[in-house]
Amino acid sequence: MAAEGSRSPACTGSSLLQPVSEITNLPLDQVNFVVCQLCALLSAFWFRLFLHPSRTRPVVRHVVATLLGLYFALFCFGWYALHFLVQSGLTYGIMILTGVEHMHKYCLLVALGYLSFCQITRVYVFDYGMYSADFTGPMMVITQKITSLAFEIHDGMARKEEHLTPGQKILAIRRMPSLLEYFSYSCNFMGILAGPTCSYNDYIAFIEGGACRHRDLEPHRKANGKLRQSEPSPNVRHVVRKVFTCFLSLMVFLSVCKVFPVERNVDDDFIANTPLYAQVVYLYLSMLTTRPKYYFVWTMADAINNAAGFGFNGYNSDGSPRWDLISNLRILDIEFATSFKVFLDNWNIQTAHWLKRVCYERCPYNPTAATFILSAMWHGAYPGYYLTFLTGIIITLAARAVRHNVRPYFLGSPAHKLLYDIITWAATQIAVCYTVVPFVLLSVGPSLKFYRSWYFSLHIGCILLAVALPVKPRHLRLKEQQKSLQRHLEATDSNCNQKAKTT
Repeated sequence: MAAEGSRSPACTGSSLLQPVSEITNLPLDQVNFVVCQLCALLSAFWFRLFLHPSRTRPVVRHVVATLLGLYFALFCFGWYALHFLVQSGLTYGIMILTGVEHMHKYCLLVALGYLSFCQITRVYVFDYGMYSADFTGPMMVITQKITSLAFEIHDGMARKEEHLTPGQKILAIRRMPSLLEYFSYSCNFMGILAGPTCSYNDYIAFIEGGACRHRDLEPHRKANGKLRQSEPSPNVRHVVRKVFTCFLSLMVFLSVCKVFPVERNVDDDFIANTPLYAQVVYLYLSMLTTRPKYYFVWTMADAINNAAGFGFNGYNSDGSPRWDLISNLRILDIEFATSFKVFLDNWNIQTAHWLKRVCYERCPYNPTAATFILSAMWHGAYPGYYLTFLTGIIITLAARAVRHNVRPYFLGSPAHKLLYDIITWAATQIAVCYTVVPFVLLSVGPSLKFYRSWYFSLHIGCILLAVALPVKPRHLRLKEQQKSLQRHLEATDSNCNQKAKTT
């Protein structure tokens, strides 16, 4: 969730928690947000226990989930929460009034345009660069939900089955949602403040108590009888573990973040008097300590959904249930990522899925660049966001080139593979930190000052790598993968036929 824009209590919701804000020395809107998420967690347990789908009609669950969500939104953001209804109402009107053939494009344009309008006015009319809870953060999640819904309706009602990918077939929607179902999906209490985004089919299956199809199962995980059963009751210890993780993250952020302020990376004395190796170490530590606040927000949101019974994603090979269907991050995979792609795949996972489904898979030209540009527009109006995502394009292309051309030489032995992993881990962490500094600094001046202090070294190096190391176009790589799979299947069939003849 984006978190910017500090305003007076009258503008950001209820002032009942003003004493808590003064005691903790935190902005009131941040206190409101944390308290609302805790209330949502308790409400989630109540929702599952007393409004279980086995004894409660779906319409009742829809109404309660929606009303609770709107109440929490009003408590946190005051009348700014009306933007959630306006944005959702506009796009639902488009879905009803326009044909399914083009409504996904109109919905994306209107939803993203309305979000951008709110972000621009908040940044340039209200406070600039003040980190605090902000009403456009929930709007970002709602934008993902309503645009995903529009694309899934288009896939289910306007496209032929044979033209859909396997993932699109699972997500495709065959009927228009009712107004109540639509607002319940976009504004329910479990995800209105911090997400995460989920598919409409998964949400409806959760509300109605039906079994959802688990599309994220790894190929090596064999299906068993349990996969066809309905979801189990959430393990309380599993939810408690996530709550403990997010509060540990919050404590780390509050205690360590001020020790390593990101702004010091552009301090003149620091740049002039600090050796290069120390600047690199400080850059890593300063960006490392900014991540726990995201760990807190996203892990708490995941725990809330799990407590309500939403998020079941099948079973592991050992029979233990998985509750990561809508998880937004994998902390260990982030901190130990050995490539830029692995880092991005495990950071803000549901946003990455959204970008892939609405842009990357459908863009006929330069899907990588188009995806990064859409991500920048979705994040907001700060110039630093665009500098980050434009840099991300260059880093991604270079990392892809290195992986395709260099990695095969290190796979000959475990020792060489370990050496490659250590080098790529260090390179990935520095590349990520270098890329996201403007995302934190927000403004053009400080961001360019930081890049100048590094002589734009990673920009130049990555451009040279992307140009010098050849990488086949995406459509050719996909063709090769398909041919390789076909050869593997043919070889398997041939072996089976030979065994049959011998027997």
